[in-house]
Amino acid sequence: MRKKINWLHKWLGILTGSIVLLVSISGCLYVFQDDLKVLFYPEKYFIISENHNKNKPIELTSLIAIAEKALPNNQIISRVEVFPQKNRTWVFKALKTNNNALFYTNYHVYHKQVFLNPYTGEVQHFENSKKEFFNIVLQIHMNLLLGKKYGSLIVGIATLLFVIIGLSGLCLWIPKNLKKRNLKQAFTIKTNAKIKRLNYDLHNVLGFYILPFVLIFCFTGLIFAFPDFKNVVTKSFDVFQSNKKVKSYSYEFIPQKEANSLNNGLAYILQNHVNASQISIRLKDKNEPHDFQVRLQKGKTSAFFWYYINQTSGQIINIKSYKNLSLGTKITSYNYDLHTGNIGGFTTKLIAFFAALICASLPITGFIIWQNKRRKKS
Repeated sequence: MRKKINWLHKWLGILTGSIVLLVSISGCLYVFQDDLKVLFYPEKYFIISENHNKNKPIELTSLIAIAEKALPNNQIISRVEVFPQKNRTWVFKALKTNNNALFYTNYHVYHKQVFLNPYTGEVQHFENSKKEFFNIVLQIHMNLLLGKKYGSLIVGIATLLFVIIGLSGLCLWIPKNLKKRNLKQAFTIKTNAKIKRLNYDLHNVLGFYILPFVLIFCFTGLIFAFPDFKNVVTKSFDVFQSNKKVKSYSYEFIPQKEANSLNNGLAYILQNHVNASQISIRLKDKNEPHDFQVRLQKGKTSAFFWYYINQTSGQIINIKSYKNLSLGTKITSYNYDLHTGNIGGFTTKLIAFFAALICASLPITGFIIWQNKRRKKS
């Protein structure tokens, strides 16, 4: 039985090794992307000019018009990132993708970002995000730069196989003879050993310690890769919820001070969520409601309010909140925070960084073990 498990572990590792390496390294680089962007590109994310009144930003529709003037013809703003902090710029995103395209260059028809001072309307920076470093890193992580249709499927299948590799590795990690000495060797890296033994320990021992993180990365990654799997997870956990009453909201009236309901909606949300970390606005067609996602904590997507506002009346028609989700939806709402390590702030991000780094090392140390055994046989 052990030989069969070893065969499965070896060949699945060889089959998926290069994919696991790329996905793990890119994930490792992406963990601190929010922090590094602000550090390396302060001219994009922070207001430069201080000689103006910061009490009230310009109307959102006017800012959108300014941002679209900075774009090439036929490119439109589809999303806005609003920051209530007085020293932050607002980010206007123009994104169009071709989900059937092969390769990254064809997948993004265009991807631009305009960074505006919301109090003066000044364009502080224009970015072609298609060429931005962290966006390329993200696309490597999600689809290996092969586009969504094919690349995401390949990454998803490799992720599933990595679960099998991890579990089979656990079976192989368990010593044949459970003596105290053997158990000590299974838990300890012998740093003063010869290079072959050191490499073996780096693969075997680190692989054991990292397995819980591998399972978390893979589980949350599969939810991203396969929407149907997310639905299964959500419905499966909802079964355990025994007719819990969902908190109902009485929606407040939004004063229509401006002619455009988008401006009124944002004004209302900024007034009611002054301590929010970020407000994401997805710009919709006229027959769809305005869509405002309020993120309450920095770096987290699991603590939120989601407002849907009728474009004609300017009034709230629905509010989704982390407080009133079903059990299954609440669990999957933590998916991004778990996958990236944002769940517990800097400490868990640091853990995720090193966990991803060790994941990237496993295909390398495993390949060396395989090569050493081949040379020994020959």
